[in-house]
Amino acid sequence: MIAVRLRRFILAAAACAAGLPAFAGDIAAVRPIGFAADGSVFAFEEFGVQTGTNIPYSTIYAIDLNNNTFLPDTPVRQRGDDDKATVSAIRKQAADQVAKIVQERGLLDHPGELVAFNPASEVNSDPHSITYRLRASQPGAGEANTVTLEELDEGAPAACKEQVQTIKGFRLRMTQISGQKQDKVVYEDGHVPASRRCPIGYRLGGVVTYQIPGGAMVQIALVLVMNPASDGSDGRWLAVPIKP
Repeated sequence: MIAVRLRRFILAAAACAAGLPAFAGDIAAVRPIGFAADGSVFAFEEFGVQTGTNIPYSTIYAIDLNNNTFLPDTPVRQRGDDDKATVSAIRKQAADQVAKIVQERGLLDHPGELVAFNPASEVNSDPHSITYRLRASQPGAGEANTVTLEELDEGAPAACKEQVQTIKGFRLRMTQISGQKQDKVVYEDGHVPASRRCPIGYRLGGVVTYQIPGGAMVQIALVLVMNPASDGSDGRWLAVPIKP
Protein backbone atom coordinates (compact mmCIF):
# COMPACT_ATOMS: atom_id res chain seq x y z
CA MET A 1 0.00 0.00 0.00
CA ILE A 2 2.83 2.42 0.87
CA ALA A 3 4.55 1.64 -2.44
CA VAL A 4 1.34 2.30 -4.39
CA ARG A 5 0.76 5.62 -2.63
CA LEU A 6 4.37 6.65 -3.26
CA ARG A 7 4.05 5.77 -6.94
CA ARG A 8 0.85 7.84 -7.23
CA PHE A 9 2.54 10.82 -5.54
CA ILE A 10 5.54 10.66 -7.87
CA LEU A 11 3.36 10.39 -10.99
CA ALA A 12 1.14 13.30 -9.90
CA ALA A 13 4.14 15.47 -9.09
CA ALA A 14 5.72 14.70 -12.45
CA ALA A 15 2.52 15.66 -14.28
CA CYS A 16 2.33 18.98 -12.48
CA ALA A 17 5.96 19.70 -13.19
CA ALA A 18 5.35 19.10 -16.88
CA GLY A 19 2.46 21.53 -16.92
CA LEU A 20 -0.11 18.72 -17.29
CA PRO A 21 -3.13 18.13 -15.04
CA ALA A 22 -2.38 15.88 -12.06
CA PHE A 23 -4.18 12.57 -11.74
CA ALA A 24 -7.67 12.87 -10.32
CA GLY A 25 -9.90 10.24 -8.81
CA ASP A 26 -11.25 7.32 -10.76
CA ILE A 27 -14.82 7.85 -12.00
CA ALA A 28 -16.33 4.58 -13.22
CA ALA A 29 -18.20 4.42 -16.50
CA VAL A 30 -21.77 3.11 -16.29
CA ARG A 31 -23.66 0.93 -18.79
CA PRO A 32 -27.30 -0.10 -18.29
CA ILE A 33 -27.79 -3.74 -19.33
CA GLY A 34 -31.56 -4.08 -19.20
CA PHE A 35 -34.77 -5.06 -17.42
CA ALA A 36 -36.81 -8.19 -16.91
CA ALA A 37 -39.94 -8.14 -19.09
CA ASP A 38 -42.18 -7.43 -16.08
CA GLY A 39 -39.90 -4.66 -14.80
CA SER A 40 -38.97 -6.56 -11.64
CA VAL A 41 -35.20 -6.68 -12.31
CA PHE A 42 -32.69 -4.11 -13.52
CA ALA A 43 -29.01 -4.77 -14.23
CA PHE A 44 -26.11 -2.46 -14.99
CA GLU A 45 -22.33 -2.51 -15.22
CA GLU A 46 -19.73 -0.08 -13.93
CA PHE A 47 -16.19 -0.36 -15.23
CA GLY A 48 -12.96 1.51 -15.68
CA VAL A 49 -9.26 1.66 -14.98
CA GLN A 50 -8.00 2.64 -11.54
CA THR A 51 -6.00 5.83 -11.63
CA GLY A 52 -2.34 5.40 -10.73
CA THR A 53 -2.31 1.59 -10.75
CA ASN A 54 -3.81 1.28 -14.27
CA ILE A 55 -5.65 -1.86 -13.17
CA PRO A 56 -8.99 -2.44 -14.96
CA TYR A 57 -12.15 -3.50 -13.17
CA SER A 58 -15.78 -4.34 -13.87
CA THR A 59 -18.74 -4.80 -11.54
CA ILE A 60 -22.20 -5.96 -12.63
CA TYR A 61 -25.22 -5.40 -10.41
CA ALA A 62 -28.58 -7.16 -10.83
CA ILE A 63 -31.28 -5.65 -8.63
CA ASP A 64 -34.65 -7.05 -7.60
CA LEU A 65 -36.69 -3.85 -7.81
CA ASN A 66 -39.59 -5.25 -5.79
CA ASN A 67 -37.56 -5.39 -2.58
CA ASN A 68 -34.45 -3.39 -3.58
CA THR A 69 -32.01 -6.26 -3.03
CA PHE A 70 -29.38 -7.88 -5.24
CA LEU A 71 -30.18 -11.10 -7.04
CA PRO A 72 -28.37 -14.17 -5.69
CA ASP A 73 -24.71 -14.44 -6.74
CA THR A 74 -24.53 -10.72 -7.56
CA PRO A 75 -22.91 -8.22 -7.64
CA VAL A 76 -20.18 -9.79 -9.77
CA ARG A 77 -16.81 -8.08 -9.35
CA GLN A 78 -13.78 -8.60 -11.56
CA ARG A 79 -10.43 -6.85 -11.26
CA GLY A 80 -7.16 -7.29 -13.11
CA ASP A 81 -4.20 -8.75 -11.24
CA ASP A 82 -1.90 -6.06 -12.65
CA ASP A 83 -1.73 -3.30 -15.25
CA LYS A 84 -1.15 -5.85 -18.02
CA ALA A 85 -4.83 -6.88 -17.90
CA THR A 86 -7.14 -5.26 -20.44
CA VAL A 87 -10.50 -3.60 -19.85
CA SER A 88 -12.15 -5.80 -22.48
CA ALA A 89 -10.88 -9.02 -20.89
CA ILE A 90 -12.04 -8.02 -17.40
CA ARG A 91 -15.45 -6.92 -18.70
CA LYS A 92 -15.86 -10.22 -20.52
CA GLN A 93 -15.06 -12.15 -17.33
CA ALA A 94 -17.77 -10.23 -15.48
CA ALA A 95 -20.27 -10.65 -18.32
CA ASP A 96 -19.61 -14.40 -18.50
CA GLN A 97 -20.40 -14.73 -14.80
CA VAL A 98 -23.83 -13.14 -15.16
CA ALA A 99 -24.65 -14.58 -18.60
CA LYS A 100 -27.11 -17.10 -17.15
CA ILE A 101 -29.01 -14.41 -15.25
CA VAL A 102 -29.08 -12.11 -18.28
CA GLN A 103 -30.40 -14.90 -20.50
CA GLU A 104 -32.96 -16.31 -18.06
CA ARG A 105 -34.36 -12.86 -17.25
CA GLY A 106 -34.30 -11.67 -20.87
CA LEU A 107 -32.46 -8.51 -19.87
CA LEU A 108 -30.95 -7.79 -23.28
CA ASP A 109 -34.42 -7.93 -24.84
CA HIS A 110 -35.62 -5.03 -22.66
CA PRO A 111 -32.80 -2.45 -22.55
CA GLY A 112 -34.98 0.48 -21.52
CA GLU A 113 -33.92 4.03 -22.36
CA LEU A 114 -31.26 6.29 -20.92
CA VAL A 115 -33.48 9.38 -20.99
CA ALA A 116 -31.12 11.68 -19.06
CA PHE A 117 -27.37 11.67 -18.47
CA ASN A 118 -25.31 14.07 -16.38
CA PRO A 119 -21.64 12.95 -16.32
CA ALA A 120 -19.12 14.25 -13.80
CA SER A 121 -17.31 16.00 -16.66
CA GLU A 122 -20.35 18.18 -17.43
CA VAL A 123 -19.56 21.77 -16.43
CA ASN A 124 -22.81 23.72 -16.69
CA SER A 125 -25.36 21.26 -15.30
CA ASP A 126 -26.65 20.99 -11.73
CA PRO A 127 -25.11 17.87 -10.16
CA HIS A 128 -28.11 17.49 -7.84
CA SER A 129 -31.02 17.91 -10.26
CA ILE A 130 -32.19 16.30 -13.50
CA THR A 131 -35.24 17.19 -15.57
CA TYR A 132 -36.33 14.67 -18.18
CA ARG A 133 -39.16 13.18 -20.20
CA LEU A 134 -40.01 9.50 -19.78
CA ARG A 135 -39.31 8.65 -23.42
CA ALA A 136 -36.77 9.80 -25.96
CA SER A 137 -38.45 11.32 -29.02
CA GLN A 138 -38.20 14.34 -31.27
CA PRO A 139 -40.25 16.42 -30.96
CA GLY A 140 -40.46 15.67 -27.27
CA ALA A 141 -43.54 13.75 -26.10
CA GLY A 142 -45.03 13.96 -22.63
CA GLU A 143 -44.46 16.41 -19.81
CA ALA A 144 -41.24 16.88 -17.84
CA ASN A 145 -40.26 15.25 -14.57
CA THR A 146 -37.64 16.59 -12.16
CA VAL A 147 -35.77 14.60 -9.53
CA THR A 148 -33.45 16.31 -7.05
CA LEU A 149 -30.83 14.95 -4.68
CA GLU A 150 -30.19 16.33 -1.20
CA GLU A 151 -27.08 15.30 0.72
CA LEU A 152 -27.45 14.30 4.38
CA ASP A 153 -24.68 14.51 6.99
CA GLU A 154 -23.85 11.54 9.19
CA GLY A 155 -21.05 10.98 11.66
CA ALA A 156 -18.25 8.94 10.16
CA PRO A 157 -17.84 5.34 11.38
CA ALA A 158 -14.55 4.28 12.89
CA ALA A 159 -13.32 2.86 9.57
CA CYS A 160 -13.58 6.31 7.95
CA LYS A 161 -12.35 8.66 10.67
CA GLU A 162 -8.75 8.70 9.43
CA GLN A 163 -10.09 10.18 6.17
CA VAL A 164 -13.20 12.20 7.10
CA GLN A 165 -15.18 13.13 10.20
CA THR A 166 -18.52 13.32 8.39
CA ILE A 167 -19.92 11.07 5.67
CA LYS A 168 -22.88 11.75 3.41
CA GLY A 169 -26.18 10.03 2.84
CA PHE A 170 -28.81 11.29 0.42
CA ARG A 171 -32.49 11.85 -0.24
CA LEU A 172 -34.24 11.85 -3.64
CA ARG A 173 -37.21 14.14 -4.12
CA MET A 174 -39.56 14.58 -7.08
CA THR A 175 -40.20 18.29 -7.53
CA GLN A 176 -42.02 17.91 -10.86
CA ILE A 177 -44.17 15.02 -12.08
CA SER A 178 -45.72 15.14 -15.55
CA GLY A 179 -45.20 18.89 -15.69
CA GLN A 180 -46.85 19.58 -12.32
CA LYS A 181 -44.99 20.94 -9.29
CA GLN A 182 -44.61 18.36 -6.55
CA ASP A 183 -42.72 17.83 -3.31
CA LYS A 184 -42.48 14.07 -2.89
CA VAL A 185 -39.65 12.12 -1.26
CA VAL A 186 -39.09 8.94 -3.30
CA TYR A 187 -35.98 7.69 -1.49
CA GLU A 188 -34.13 8.53 1.72
CA ASP A 189 -31.21 6.89 3.48
CA GLY A 190 -32.05 5.79 6.98
CA HIS A 191 -28.38 5.04 7.56
CA VAL A 192 -25.43 5.03 5.17
CA PRO A 193 -24.59 1.36 4.51
CA ALA A 194 -21.01 0.19 5.00
CA SER A 195 -20.92 -0.97 1.37
CA ARG A 196 -20.59 2.68 0.29
CA ARG A 197 -17.35 2.97 2.26
CA CYS A 198 -16.85 6.64 3.24
CA PRO A 199 -19.04 8.72 0.89
CA ILE A 200 -18.25 12.42 0.78
CA GLY A 201 -20.80 13.43 -1.85
CA TYR A 202 -23.16 12.37 -4.62
CA ARG A 203 -24.12 13.34 -8.14
CA LEU A 204 -27.34 12.60 -10.01
CA GLY A 205 -25.81 10.91 -13.02
CA GLY A 206 -28.80 9.89 -15.09
CA VAL A 207 -32.24 8.34 -15.39
CA VAL A 208 -33.16 5.06 -17.12
CA THR A 209 -36.79 4.22 -17.93
CA TYR A 210 -38.60 1.08 -19.09
CA GLN A 211 -42.20 0.71 -20.21
CA ILE A 212 -43.67 -2.58 -18.98
CA PRO A 213 -45.83 -3.96 -21.82
CA GLY A 214 -49.39 -3.06 -20.89
CA GLY A 215 -48.20 -1.75 -17.54
CA ALA A 216 -46.45 1.03 -15.68
CA MET A 217 -43.30 2.97 -16.50
CA VAL A 218 -40.26 1.95 -14.42
CA GLN A 219 -37.82 4.74 -13.56
CA ILE A 220 -34.28 4.28 -12.23
CA ALA A 221 -32.04 7.07 -10.93
CA LEU A 222 -28.32 6.52 -11.50
CA VAL A 223 -26.48 8.08 -8.54
CA LEU A 224 -22.71 8.57 -8.51
CA VAL A 225 -21.19 8.01 -5.07
CA MET A 226 -17.96 9.89 -4.37
CA ASN A 227 -15.34 8.46 -1.98
CA PRO A 228 -12.04 10.01 -0.91
CA ALA A 229 -8.95 8.83 -2.78
CA SER A 230 -5.30 9.78 -2.55
CA ASP A 231 -5.60 11.69 -5.84
CA GLY A 232 -9.06 13.22 -5.40
CA SER A 233 -12.37 11.34 -5.31
CA ASP A 234 -13.36 7.96 -6.70
CA GLY A 235 -16.86 7.60 -8.17
CA ARG A 236 -19.02 4.45 -8.15
CA TRP A 237 -22.67 3.95 -9.09
CA LEU A 238 -25.97 3.18 -7.40
CA ALA A 239 -29.28 2.43 -9.13
CA VAL A 240 -32.26 3.70 -7.14
CA PRO A 241 -35.88 2.98 -8.18
CA ILE A 242 -38.02 6.13 -8.51
CA LYS A 243 -41.65 5.49 -7.58
CA PRO A 244 -43.63 8.76 -7.91
